[in-house]
Amino acid sequence: MENVKTHPEIIQKTTYSILFIISFSHLINDLLQAVIPSIYPLLKDNFKLSFTQIGIITFTYQIVASILQPFVGMYTDKKSKPYSLLIGMAFTMTGLFCISIASSFSYLLLAVSLVGIGSSIFHPESSRVAHLASGGKKGLAQSIFQLGGNAGSAIGPLLVALMVIPYGQINIMWFCLIALIGIFILYKIALWYSNHLSVRNTNKVIPVTHVHHLSKKRVTFSLIILLVLIFSKYFYLTSITSYYTFFLIDKFHISIQDSQLYLFTFLGSVATGTLIGGPLGDRFGRKYVIWISILGAAPFTLLLPYVSLFWVGILSVIIGLIISSAFSAILVYATELLPGKVGLVAGLFFGFAFGMGGLGSAVLGKMADETSIAYVFNICAFLPLLGIFTGFLPNIESKK
Repeated sequence: MENVKTHPEIIQKTTYSILFIISFSHLINDLLQAVIPSIYPLLKDNFKLSFTQIGIITFTYQIVASILQPFVGMYTDKKSKPYSLLIGMAFTMTGLFCISIASSFSYLLLAVSLVGIGSSIFHPESSRVAHLASGGKKGLAQSIFQLGGNAGSAIGPLLVALMVIPYGQINIMWFCLIALIGIFILYKIALWYSNHLSVRNTNKVIPVTHVHHLSKKRVTFSLIILLVLIFSKYFYLTSITSYYTFFLIDKFHISIQDSQLYLFTFLGSVATGTLIGGPLGDRFGRKYVIWISILGAAPFTLLLPYVSLFWVGILSVIIGLIISSAFSAILVYATELLPGKVGLVAGLFFGFAFGMGGLGSAVLGKMADETSIAYVFNICAFLPLLGIFTGFLPNIESKK
């Protein structure tokens, strides 16, 4: 940490070590969150749940995170709280422990709410850490940060298939050990974060911010467009994360463990696509990346419900690669619309993404009960067409 203290100019450089460490902590956080949808087939059997109740579980933990994150972001914009990262991970660990011993549906809802609280604390401040360590390469920094989260989301179902599905609900408790590792890592991050803020305040370093000349009305309109795009992306993604395994089991009669491997493959492609999106946005412009990543997935999502198991696997990888490149670009574009409000932007967009995921899971679960899982996938296939609204976004980036 001494280099940070004695060389204030370092805060203007890209700190790759911190970016990869905060990315790894994001991996752990989202791995732990991914445990919840990964155990849905197990919970459905143990508690005799309907698809509607499964949707309510997702809605509960994601809506808690959705509501709290913007408020956490606004608060930390005014007063940073580096050590709050540890508190967030502790909430997640407690929630997973409670899930492992849950004996009723209401107990499950309480437990997943704790995971939602943990997520609401983690994402705004960890996103700020990535921003501070970016050294101006904001798209790259967000991609590295998001890569960790998406990699964790991919690894989660795989670990559940190996550690939980064959042995039972109580084995979810093992994930608490991973949370303890996360708390240790976040303590190291918090030390760097505190020292970074101290150096910046002592030397009165003014962060470089993007300047545009848009009216407040145009900024608001642009933010609404970005939220519509987040809606299309995460409503579609929740159909995969919550119901892809059920779709595969129902249509192709494969085992739960095999379906988890397909989910792992999809989420792995999402992680890869995330790493690509940020740097491409830095180089070619974020608006173009947003356009291609949302609308470009539409032909493949429209095909997916009608093909064989082999092609479902191939198309899901293509969809994951394309659609995942959007979020880093959207987040950085939004921070340029609202310069100096990284916490608010991160809280708003992570929160809205969680909210759309939760709402989507509840709505799609109800739809699946009343119709079928196949019908749900047929309807969700049209969501990426909303990417056409990207055309209404202003060009706010400087010429390359």
